[in-house]
Parts: sequence; structure tokens; C-alpha cells
Amino acid sequence: MNINTNTIVSMTEANQNFSKVARIAERSGEAVIFKNNKPKFIVLDIDKAGYIDLSDDEKIDIVAARVLKKFRPAFEELAK
Repeated sequence: MNINTNTIVSMTEANQNFSKVARIAERSGEAVIFKNNKPKFIVLDIDKAGYIDLSDDEKIDIVAARVLKKFRPAFEELAK
């Protein structure tokens, strides 16, 4: 995941000034909230978030690929 550094907000700042997070998401399409120096949450502007417009088949393909990747050794064992 590539993160635009202009969209990063700390958890503390997001708690204290959520309107800033909303403005960043509105301007850039998303705002990334960091917790303990790691990306934790993404706030999306639904109007600008193109990847929400996936078809049901595309969403299933994405989830299936994640499940296969996570549990590949188990699936290979079951296939024997």
C-alpha cells in the first residue's frame, strides 16, 4: 500500500480534530490515520474512492485470493 505523506494524520490529532481528517479525505480522496507509527485506519471520500465501485465478482476474487494466500498450506494438504 502506497501512502501519500500529505494524507497522514496521527491518532491523537484525529481524535482532537476530526474535521481536519475529513478535509484531507475530501481533498485527497483518503486520509490515513496512524497509531503507534503504523497505518491503522483509512477515512475515504466515497465520491472519490474508485475501488469501492468494484463488481460483486471482483470483490469475491479479492477475498478468495486473500483466503488462498493465508491458508495455502492447509489447502495444499487437503488436496493430497
